[in-house]
Amino acid sequence: MATSFHPPQRTLMGPGPSDVNPRILEALSRPTIGHLDPAFIALMDDVKAKLQYVFKTSNLLTLPISAPGSAGMEACFVNLLSCGDKVIVCQNGVFGGRMRENVERCGAQAIMVEDEWGTPVSVDKAAEAILQHPDAVALCFVHAETSTGVRSDAKTLCAMARDAGMLSIVDTVTSLAGIDVAVDEWGADAVYSGTQKCLSCVPGLSPVTFSERAVQRIQQRQHKVQSWFLDMNLVMGYWGGEGKRAYHHTAPINTLYALHESLCIVEEEGLEASWARHQLHHRALVAGLEAMGLSMRVEAEYRLPQLNTVNIPEGADDAAVRQALLSDYSLEIGAGLGSLAGKVWRIGLMGHAASRKNVLLCLHALDSVLRAQGVAVQSGAIDAANEVYHAI
Repeated sequence: MATSFHPPQRTLMGPGPSDVNPRILEALSRPTIGHLDPAFIALMDDVKAKLQYVFKTSNLLTLPISAPGSAGMEACFVNLLSCGDKVIVCQNGVFGGRMRENVERCGAQAIMVEDEWGTPVSVDKAAEAILQHPDAVALCFVHAETSTGVRSDAKTLCAMARDAGMLSIVDTVTSLAGIDVAVDEWGADAVYSGTQKCLSCVPGLSPVTFSERAVQRIQQRQHKVQSWFLDMNLVMGYWGGEGKRAYHHTAPINTLYALHESLCIVEEEGLEASWARHQLHHRALVAGLEAMGLSMRVEAEYRLPQLNTVNIPEGADDAAVRQALLSDYSLEIGAGLGSLAGKVWRIGLMGHAASRKNVLLCLHALDSVLRAQGVAVQSGAIDAANEVYHAI
């Protein structure tokens, strides 16, 4: 006999997805209408306007790709690159490597600028690569590297690309609505994100925005975009313009209800207030972790408030700790990736999950689990976190 699936109630403090606001879950349950219904077209227009707000851009080609953040990444690359192009790719973690994969699958050549994981993209190394490869068509980098918890200098990197006559392709999957993302101020050309991080929406959509320079390059291509589904020349007919829209695909209607609701929540709070909230809870979490005797992987200047990378203390069993947190406290934190696997935990404070309740739960649960494993931890984590809250 068939049975329905009822997932356990979790507190999601990993690298994503994040806790989903109940308002967004309610939005998912609203009646489904047609993807060309006039009421839905009006919703699409409002989603675009609200995405322009969170990206801080006036770009006309701003929309959510009907697929996860990885598809937003691919959309930027397949639309802007052609076979034989040369592209500078900055890698300081897992997701810079995925940029390289996209470049190569487009038949382009990736010129790598590599930095140690846990450090930001080196502006000096990027400048040297631009100097050595003036014929490159684009500079690509991750603003907020999810695998390491590091923020890179997007404004400077985008300006360097523009000054060299190159496009910039920027990953803001983890940064959007959590820290300052300013597409127009940076002069960024192609920027993509995801819904499941600081927007606290369900996974499955990828907000993207393209500058006028990027749109011109797409329109002037000599060959078809290698992906039919992600071809912005076609997608623009559905998401762009006024009045009648051209059918391209059946949009994920209810998921777009959810995105719209999440953008309403961000707008109600205000972008600057959202960034400040993430920063406050980050400071409290770090104070508590350091009071326990744990250390952070990333230097304070470059840390992401929404993705905290913590060195695993001596004597702790990585997988056993995470499993105990999940089974005993229904709390999910993330493991390290790549060269940081088994060396760090990644604790997310994203969107709806960035709250005092979650910070204190995480500190209490981690303290309890580590002590049960016989790991030497110091007392006072909760008091240290509360000192940060009481100081505001």
